[in-house]
Amino acid sequence: MSRERNGEGGKDERRATAAPRGTAETLLGGPRAVFVWGIGVAVYFTAVTYRTSLGVAGIDAAERFDINASALSTFSILQLLVYAGMQIPVGLLVDRWGTKKVLTLGIVLFTVGQFAFALSGSYAVALVARALLGCGDAMTFISVLRLGSRWFPPRYGPLVAQGAALFGMAGNLVTTLVLARILASFGWTPTFAGSALLGVVVLVLVLLFLKDQPEGPEPAPEPTHHSGGYVRRQIAAAWREPGTRLGMWVHFTTQFPGMVFLLLWGLPFLVEAQGRTRAEAGTLLTAVVLSNMVIGLVYGQVIARQHRARAPLALGTVLATAAVWAMVLLWPGHAPMWALVVLCLVLGACGPGSMIGFDFARPANPPERQGTASGIVNIGGFTASMTTLLAVGVLLDATGDDYRIAFASVFVLQAVGTVQILRLRGKAHRRERERVVASRVEAVHVPV
Repeated sequence: MSRERNGEGGKDERRATAAPRGTAETLLGGPRAVFVWGIGVAVYFTAVTYRTSLGVAGIDAAERFDINASALSTFSILQLLVYAGMQIPVGLLVDRWGTKKVLTLGIVLFTVGQFAFALSGSYAVALVARALLGCGDAMTFISVLRLGSRWFPPRYGPLVAQGAALFGMAGNLVTTLVLARILASFGWTPTFAGSALLGVVVLVLVLLFLKDQPEGPEPAPEPTHHSGGYVRRQIAAAWREPGTRLGMWVHFTTQFPGMVFLLLWGLPFLVEAQGRTRAEAGTLLTAVVLSNMVIGLVYGQVIARQHRARAPLALGTVLATAAVWAMVLLWPGHAPMWALVVLCLVLGACGPGSMIGFDFARPANPPERQGTASGIVNIGGFTASMTTLLAVGVLLDATGDDYRIAFASVFVLQAVGTVQILRLRGKAHRRERERVVASRVEAVHVPV
């Protein structure tokens, strides 16, 4: 009889503890969530448009500021250096301040940076402007990931991340299709100053409509300590998780070939090394962006349905990228158009491949550490991109613009990253399995 009472009590207790989770679940998703998340994505779209604007203006910038390849690459290197260096501080700020405050600060910084870049008449002023832009840009993607985790159920995590990246690439599409043509027609200052007005628009939207989370039961309170000890503990705890480190190396290895191509060196490579016109080069850059958008949708759907596909997709992206780069670089003379098209389509997989890194880090860390873990992951790809941008610029100057030697640096970083992915993959899988088992035990255990 007592066992029956205990059993009934256990059932009642399980129903009681399950109810709040179900109630909280119903508050997530829906049109309101899509609207609020869409505002965050619009901010990221704007940031990517500003970030990649130099990719279609590299030749114009070299003429405007009278600089060589190494100095030109310094623009993007400095921007990415600031971006990468800000990732962990931004992650901590997002965990502490919330999304709205961090996004607002980011918009102000990257809008001021874009205006300053439009008006800059000297190389030094332009460098400061790109640094400001990189600082503001650094505050966007992690904030959008945090916004998605607060407004959508956890099972939508891969789709939310890939969706944000998809709309970010739409910003890149605007750069290659629209900004390049406006630049050719109206010149430097009107083009960059006009694009900066988009930052003012998204700032108004964020201030009026964006909310950190839906109404309803508040999530567990997050740490509010401001001591250096808290910061160290937060970073150390995220880094100890094999999933965080694996995510960082996946991001490192997959993102940079496409990023370097779109951010700066794609247009000069296609025009100067492959003998294509600027119009043809612009079309090929557009193919990279469109491929990125399509592959992002496919990767998001696959990973949402089958988590085990994460590592094979990431490693497959690395292998395919290395293979097509080798084909184009080893081709005697100019590569045919079909080979360049294949290269651009495969480079489109680099962005979606890098998003897989966040899918390793997200389940490895509790909600109060999501921003910090995402910041660590995001450092990977931008560190690799910054290193490659510098290497390509230096090698071009040292070899008399030999793009084959300069772009061979891609293979070195891919080899380093692949070794780390293979080393950490087993550890992350075992740790994830332990967490799943522990959560099932905790859910089944009911105290008498």
